[in-house]
Amino acid sequence: MRYSEFRELVADVFGAELGRTLVRDLVLGDLEDRTSEKALEAGVEPALVWRALCDAMAVPAAERWGSQLRTPRRR
Repeated sequence: MRYSEFRELVADVFGAELGRTLVRDLVLGDLEDRTSEKALEAGVEPALVWRALCDAMAVPAAERWGSQLRTPRRR
């Protein structure tokens, strides 16, 4: 997954405003008690950050790939 895909999914699944807030402020235990933003800055793969964010927000598997139901690309 690319960083741009991560950002698109955040906006699609959570909405632009809430998504930005979650990425910036929500501390995730699965990311060593970092926010998504800090984990990405530290070099954590976007797909891992996305999975942790979805798990924390209890996003059902069927809704994790947004309205386009795209599958993540491998880097």
